[in-house]
Order: sequence, then C-alpha cells, then structure tokens
Amino acid sequence: MPHTHRDDKRSLEIALVITTIFLLVELGGGLAAGSLALVSDAGHMFSDVLAFLLSLGAITLAARLPTKQQTYGFRRAEVFAAFGNALLLIAVSAGIFWEAYQRVLHPEPVHGLLMGAVAVAGLISNAVVVFLLHGSKNLNVRSAFLHVIGDTVSSVAVIAAALWIALTGQTTVDPVLSGLISVLIVISAVGILRETLVILLQFTPKNINFDDVVHEMQSVDGVSGVHHVHLWSLSSDINVLDAHIYSCKKEMPEIEAIKKELKKRLEKFNIRHSTLEFECEECEECSIVEPDGK
Repeated sequence: MPHTHRDDKRSLEIALVITTIFLLVELGGGLAAGSLALVSDAGHMFSDVLAFLLSLGAITLAARLPTKQQTYGFRRAEVFAAFGNALLLIAVSAGIFWEAYQRVLHPEPVHGLLMGAVAVAGLISNAVVVFLLHGSKNLNVRSAFLHVIGDTVSSVAVIAAALWIALTGQTTVDPVLSGLISVLIVISAVGILRETLVILLQFTPKNINFDDVVHEMQSVDGVSGVHHVHLWSLSSDINVLDAHIYSCKKEMPEIEAIKKELKKRLEKFNIRHSTLEFECEECEECSIVEPDGK
C-alpha cells in the first residue's frame, strides 16, 4: 500500500527512536569490543539519525500551504534534505575509510563474540526500520531508506566478520570490512545525489520520455503543433510541464476541450501540473525546446 505524507512522517518518527537507541548500543559495544566495524556502523547509524531529522523537517515544511511569497510552498525542501543526506553519507564514508586504513597499518585486538552479539541487535533494529520505510515514493524518505539499507547490509557483514574473528583470531577483517562498508555508503549516496541534481537543475524526469510526451500532445485532435516545451520536477512526486500549443481552433469551447484532453493525456506520464499557452499562429522560430536545447 503506498505511503501518504502522514504515513511517511509517522514511520520516520518511529525509525528515529529505534535508530537512536541502537546507535548508542552499537557505539558502546564497538568501543567495548574494540571493533572499528561496529563503531563504523554506529557512525552510519548516526548519519541515519541526522537523515531522519532532516527528512522529518522537510516533510513538515513541505506540508505548509503556499503563500504570496512562496507560491510553490516548500515542496523542494525534501529535495534539499535528500541532497544534504547524500553529502553527509559521503563525509561519513571518508572518515570510515581513513580509520580503516589506519587500522590495517596498526591492527588492534577485537572481541569477536561481543562484536557479533551487538551486530545482531543492530541487524534486528535495521530490519524493523526497513519495514517501516519501504514502499515510499517520496525521494526524501527513499534517501533515508537507503541509509538504513546500507546499515542492514553492513550489519550482516559485521556478523560474518565477528564469526571469522572468533574462530580464527584474525582481526584484519575488521578494518577491511569497514572500508567495504564505506564504499557501499558512497554508492548509495551518489545515486541520491544524481536524482536530486536532476530535480534541482530542472532536467526532464528520468522516468519520462520527452519525445513520447510531445508525440502524445501532438496526437490530440485540433493540435497543429507543440513548441517551447519545458518539463521538469518540482519535487520527487510532482512533475510540471509548460508548452505553447498551436491550434487553428478559435472558439473558446473548442480550445477548452483540447486543453482538457491534453491534460488528461499528460496524466499518463504523471504530469498533473501543466500550463498550456494556445496560439493561433505558429511563430517562425518555434522549436520543441529552446533554441540552444536538444
């Protein structure tokens, strides 16, 4: 069942409480066991806590009604929060990778059994949070969800490393695993950065084929041409389009019928906000997009 904004907010609040508790558990357990992998995982959980706080703040802002000064409201707050979350993930990864490098050069003893027990507790908490956040269409919530997915994968890896240390006594696997965790974090962060930049730079949404949209609009009866088309996303769940429509129809009821059909066709591409300017004469320098576009 799809999430609503209310569902997202409630899920994030519960996830925040659970993650904060197990962050303290993993940090304490990692220090007691001498495990960099656990401390690294706790660091990742700390970034989760900040991500949840940013996401909750963004959802609260996005729910505010538009005003004369903010005519779109704060819908883009979620995008900026996701962008900030991704940058935070990269910063955390850099710190983990550096510390792992130092541990490889200067190995330290690790208590494998304690490390494994704490990692199991962390895995359980991550699994609960994953269940709470899965299925959301909100980019901001999805960025927080990816934080937790990374934690879940790293918790499984930490458990395996703990067993290896307990059985063999070889502690090098601990910093090596920490480095791999940092790489996973960066991969998830880059994906979120890419999605947020597409929105912030007002590119065509990646899940919409621009040519298909134009062809669909031109196929409407009464439409002789379409030009100056601009298609972008206001937020992860709101796509916007504006375009000039060339039509020989001059009667207002006919134009309104064409406009109604155009908007209906655009809904197939999840474009629910459109501004359509009708023209009875097509300009000589018209193009589908601006002259310097593609």
